[in-house]
Amino acid sequence: MKKEGARAGRNGLLMSVVVIALAGCVNAGEKTGAYVDDAWITSKIKSEMVADKSVKARDITVNTTKGVVTLSGRAETWEESNRAAEIATRVKGVKEVENHIHIE
Repeated sequence: MKKEGARAGRNGLLMSVVVIALAGCVNAGEKTGAYVDDAWITSKIKSEMVADKSVKARDITVNTTKGVVTLSGRAETWEESNRAAEIATRVKGVKEVENHIHIE
């Protein structure tokens, strides 16, 4: 009888650990998915900037958090800065673009 009680206690403890572990994973997919989406958005914007001859992509930093893109760095003209923002705006998944590019 004691063995059955101990086994039931261990099974209950094991089940509790599994439930807690699974509960911790519930939102992990969303966080990982959001990170992957943000990384994809950043990569897509950078590649579009590299392909565009009017933007010096090496001088512009792109950061994406939850679909909000922040552009920073420097540009030679307002047109270059605006073009970078326009490129970012067109990428799928972008919710907002914050243009902090300095004109030098």
